Amino acid sequence: MEISILSITLKTLLQVLQAFLVLAVAPLLTGWVRMVKARMLGRTAPSLFQPWRDIFRLLRKETIVAPSASRLFTMAPTIIFVTTWIAASLVPTVMVKLPLAPVADIIALIGLLGLSRFFLVLAGLDIGTSFGGLGASREAFISSLAEPAMMLVIFALATLAGSTDLPTIATYMAGSGGMRLSLLFAFIAFLMVAVAENARIPVDNPTTHLELTMVHEAMILEYSGHHLALIELAAALKLLLYIGLAACLFLPWGMALPGQAFPYGFAAWGAKLLLGGAALAALETGRAKMRVFRVPEFLGGALLLAFIGLLLAGV
Repeated sequence: MEISILSITLKTLLQVLQAFLVLAVAPLLTGWVRMVKARMLGRTAPSLFQPWRDIFRLLRKETIVAPSASRLFTMAPTIIFVTTWIAASLVPTVMVKLPLAPVADIIALIGLLGLSRFFLVLAGLDIGTSFGGLGASREAFISSLAEPAMMLVIFALATLAGSTDLPTIATYMAGSGGMRLSLLFAFIAFLMVAVAENARIPVDNPTTHLELTMVHEAMILEYSGHHLALIELAAALKLLLYIGLAACLFLPWGMALPGQAFPYGFAAWGAKLLLGGAALAALETGRAKMRVFRVPEFLGGALLLAFIGLLLAGV
């Protein structure tokens, strides 16, 4: 009994540690992507801790709210941050079985991200500016194309693993012995959806402020101070979430399975984040942003690949 209580206490501490670990590492991952991109372009790389410095700087600044803003506008950043943080904390990183494993369902996780996006779109529309409406309409348009592809990826994985539970899928993938053709199609589709959901090149440019091209930035132009800090932190958490989700669903090696210790879990998770961030930086360096009217073709390709993966998974 004492051993069981000690094991539960240890796992609870690991769950709390994971929640704060993803919060601390998320801006560092963003800084890593910026650093690698700068090196590839031959420019002086910013500090790895620059995103954290920017967040602390925003927290010290005055928060200005437009007179036409409603209470929704001021509440949205907190809701966006909390829902994204909870979703990122549910993704298994070091070990599979944690106290929150029973609620770590991938459909519930996508629902949390959808709730975050819903409030972001409402916040962009709340002020009534042309930029906010432009960004909100484009965000809703892109998400309406990305979510069906993501659901097909989930169904393909669930067909193979027999569950939509993240620990169950990770355990199945770790013991499957290799990458199937259906998983390869699903993996490519997942990566395409992840790029779109995180507003990265070639779907969107996270550093642009041009009226004809911006999507995510258009919705948050009216935010400042701690409101903007929460939104920037939520964006970093979302990027970490998708890279961690790709590692959990398709590359779970190094994670501690049920009944195993986790001596190399942290090192394996860190290596996956470094490789994923470097791959994203290479993609954004080698590709230009596509026109908005070509986004349906891009996400339509992801939908087709996910559907093929689902068909192959069922045979």
